[in-house]
Amino acid sequence: MIRLHRLGPHWFAPRRLAPQWLAPQRLAPQWFVSLVALLAGCTMLGPDFQRPQVALPDRYAEASEAGGTLTSVPSNWWRLYEEPELDRLVDAGLVRNTDVRLASARIEEAAAVLREAQATLLPLIEGNVDAGRARTSQRTGAASGSGGSSAGPAVRNNFRIAATSSFELDFWGRLRRLRESAGADFLASRYGRDAVMQALSAAIAQTYFTVRSLDAQLVVSNETLAVADDSVEIARARAQAGLVSDLDVYQAQGNQAQVAAQIKDLRRLRAAAVHQLGVLTGKLDLQPERSDMRTLPSPPLPPAGLPAALLERRPDVRQAEAVFAAANAQIGVARAAQFPTLSLTASLGVQSAELGNLLTASAGIWSFGLGAVGPIFDAGRYAARTQQAEARARQAAILYEQTVENAFREVSDALSNVRLAADAEQDLAARVTQARNALRLATMRYEAGYSAYLEVLDAQRTVNEAQLAAARNRQIFLGFTVDLMSALGGGWTPYH
Repeated sequence: MIRLHRLGPHWFAPRRLAPQWLAPQRLAPQWFVSLVALLAGCTMLGPDFQRPQVALPDRYAEASEAGGTLTSVPSNWWRLYEEPELDRLVDAGLVRNTDVRLASARIEEAAAVLREAQATLLPLIEGNVDAGRARTSQRTGAASGSGGSSAGPAVRNNFRIAATSSFELDFWGRLRRLRESAGADFLASRYGRDAVMQALSAAIAQTYFTVRSLDAQLVVSNETLAVADDSVEIARARAQAGLVSDLDVYQAQGNQAQVAAQIKDLRRLRAAAVHQLGVLTGKLDLQPERSDMRTLPSPPLPPAGLPAALLERRPDVRQAEAVFAAANAQIGVARAAQFPTLSLTASLGVQSAELGNLLTASAGIWSFGLGAVGPIFDAGRYAARTQQAEARARQAAILYEQTVENAFREVSDALSNVRLAADAEQDLAARVTQARNALRLATMRYEAGYSAYLEVLDAQRTVNEAQLAAARNRQIFLGFTVDLMSALGGGWTPYH
């Protein structure tokens, strides 16, 4: 430690400044100007941030086959489904969901860390007040001989009021790199919160459509059960009339029991989906009204845009970029730790053995100094810490690249899935129509005595399966549109 130190006992005078104070008063500005000039020429150690380069195709292979009717994705994209209850659920979830509140708390923590990092670039000023009484050795005074005693008092008071200041000179950029890292962490926390909100809104929409799909499947199953009940009555009547055997009755009752069990299973699945929706929205007592999803309109779809745009409009990608920026800044912090740390210290105050003399001219004290401390022999530990920081930065860069690639894949998957699910809807609608025609003919043939009841049962099962498949595919299609909205960024706008 190298320290330059100067003390002056006479600094306070009621009528004029004591001569001893004039020298440090002239010297302090010279120190300050010199240090400012020195710091102005300093450079920060460590690499400056540059966004990692990720090779992306010029366009999506599926884009031309799934063109959209929207010019862009709106920030409240879930309103495109024209379902007021879905709007209320998403709005509630964005406020009450625990994951969102947890992410918001992380932002507050990161903001506090950033404020602390900014504060380290400024001097720290503290106040100190001391009052004490102590007995000193009578054999350490200036008047004591080889065996005599001190002429001064053995017990004395000490009163002191002072302001002390310390300031680290950021010669190597360590503090500025810390501030840079903290700022990137703060942005990463904000991007992380936005990514959570985006994923949450998509999860609420997906779960809501699951509930609505199960409602539609319950409607189909209840209609099928009503037909099965009628079939049992018809089979009994024909058996009692001797037109058919009891085998037809048993077959009709078996079909009736199967449909009843199917309804119970659908109710169980719906209850689980409602519970999940309650957790997502923060409404644990949620009881949504039953509605048929088959009446929901298909939302207008957004254009795919250019793959390179994902780097700007997806919060998870921007979060990964900010995480890399923070890790990159830590390299400079680690490198700066290998060099000496320069610090300025200063104090100003009064000190006296008598309380009544504390504010007299002779009680004034001051000091200032420059100190340097740095490693001489560290056995390679600081170099190892730098290598650790560099390795963490490489990991963050790879994770950024991985996030970008996953984002591209999600958009490509969503474009393909939306197109194929839309085509399947037309096929399944045709299947339902043909199955109903087959059931009508099978029923007519059975009632006319031209076929066995097994033919009617097969036709009923086919209609039931076709209607359930159509309801499930409707859910799948709407879910894929949600995936597309989310994969394209969900209308998110980055911070500038």
